[in-house]
Amino acid sequence: MEVIKKFKPLDERFPLERQLDISAAPIVLINIFTVDAADEAAFLENFKAAGTVFTKQPGYISSQLHRAIGDSPTYLNYVVWESTETLREAFSRPEFFEKVSAYPASVVATPHLFQKIAAPGHGAA
Repeated sequence: MEVIKKFKPLDERFPLERQLDISAAPIVLINIFTVDAADEAAFLENFKAAGTVFTKQPGYISSQLHRAIGDSPTYLNYVVWESTETLREAFSRPEFFEKVSAYPASVVATPHLFQKIAAPGHGAA
């Protein structure tokens, strides 16, 4: 993941590299991207190119990109994977690194892994 010029853990005590060492299934990769407004079009173009690699990998289930409302060039990407193992394998693909390396220098990525849980009155696991 260091190919993105700026990579910032959501939780400094538990960066993505440590999370990927845990066997868990299914998982959700949440990645918040901030980008300079001038680089927004280039980011989206390169994000789409990287996504074409990701979506063809074993273990990929689904994804959705969201943009912050208003003038904030902030994006939230939500990707469901079968397991940490399949995500780790997808991250190791040279063609994925090639696409992500083309992100503009202003991009800051903040990824973290999650699992769905039961919350009474708010959904089931």
